Amino acid sequence: MHPSPIKQRIRESFDRAAATYDAAAVVQRRVCDRLLAEFKQPSPATPRRILDAGCGTGYAARLLRRRWPEAHLTGVDFAPAMLARARHDTDLCCAADIEALPFADRRFDLWWSSLTIQWCDTAKVFAEAARVLEPAGRLAVSTLGPDTFSELRAAFAGVDRHRHTLPFDTAEALVAALTQAGFDRVTLRREQHIVYYPDLITLLRAVKAIGAHNVGAGARRGMMGRAAWQKLEAAYEQQRQAAGLPASYDVILGYASK
Repeated sequence: MHPSPIKQRIRESFDRAAATYDAAAVVQRRVCDRLLAEFKQPSPATPRRILDAGCGTGYAARLLRRRWPEAHLTGVDFAPAMLARARHDTDLCCAADIEALPFADRRFDLWWSSLTIQWCDTAKVFAEAARVLEPAGRLAVSTLGPDTFSELRAAFAGVDRHRHTLPFDTAEALVAALTQAGFDRVTLRREQHIVYYPDLITLLRAVKAIGAHNVGAGARRGMMGRAAWQKLEAAYEQQRQAAGLPASYDVILGYASK
């Protein structure tokens, strides 16, 4: 089945970003570290078969391997260039959409995904996670909440009416989607992570370098005019702090059991 036009643009965006991703993904690494640090696995149980859903270039796989060296680790991503960089860090790599996993039911005992599901249909992702997890299997997920890039939205508000960020899920929506998929013991932790940049062009280039520039309905098409750009810069400058121009990430860490 061919991906939708939006999914195809997302895939192409991350394929283009594969070469620059690791150098630019400061927040992504930080969030991945936090997701693992807050993961509580009932003792003495340890995961035996782990699925890294949206494995990217393999950063999470390396963390998971250090934590559970005996586990069998499967990485899934739908961007081939990303997947090529993760192959050395997993036991099995698979090019696939995490909304439709090519695995049998009850194959894994830990479903892991860090900063991927914001690009997906959350209900479909969690339904697939529940399907491939064995009974009592665990889920660990990080995603971005609605306050992500709030400074960028505020700056753009006076420039145009286009949507310049993804429509991120609320914590309440995530709990509802997990419950609907059959998960219980759902716990969420919300954190704010801020990265500072010397100027707006550096900030936007950093976002583009991780493949996270906006796609889909409501997004601007084409280049901004000079006057609009200057207006945007001036609006963002009003939010400057001592460390530079802030870019906020509203991070949600979620854990649940099947």
